Amino acid sequence: MKMSARPGIEEYFLKIASVVAERSTCRRHHVGAVAVRDKHILATGYNGAASGLKDCLELGCLRDEMNIPSGTRHEICRGIHAEQNVIIQAGLHGVSLEGSTIYCTHTPCVLCAKMLVNARIKRYVSFGRYNDKGFISLFKEAGIEVDIKKKPPSRISYLD
Repeated sequence: MKMSARPGIEEYFLKIASVVAERSTCRRHHVGAVAVRDKHILATGYNGAASGLKDCLELGCLRDEMNIPSGTRHEICRGIHAEQNVIIQAGLHGVSLEGSTIYCTHTPCVLCAKMLVNARIKRYVSFGRYNDKGFISLFKEAGIEVDIKKKPPSRISYLD
């Protein structure tokens, strides 16, 4: 029986971010984020409406209805971004993200990038690109390393 190759740590956490994204309630992008330090998951987050409130799957997308292009006018949206939710979840559970790496399915918008700078992350790893490049100069100035990787395979290997 042939054993499949064990995924590297970067692929592993990007695959986890992809699974987290499956919980998204956004009609445009399913985004997942995982905060990691010393190879341990600190918190996860996905994009969607505030907890307990009606979401876009139920109500429809305000941004689509108003023809708002991706990457603009973030305030016209019911959703909270995955990176915002990973920061919120860490805060709710008393976990500092200082020095952590964020693995995310997409690059951040500039608003999320500002929050991640203040959360003192050290690294951001992604495979997808969001339509907002404002994070690049911000992360560079803050000394946050950015790695854009290949999209990990969606296949999960089981040893039955």
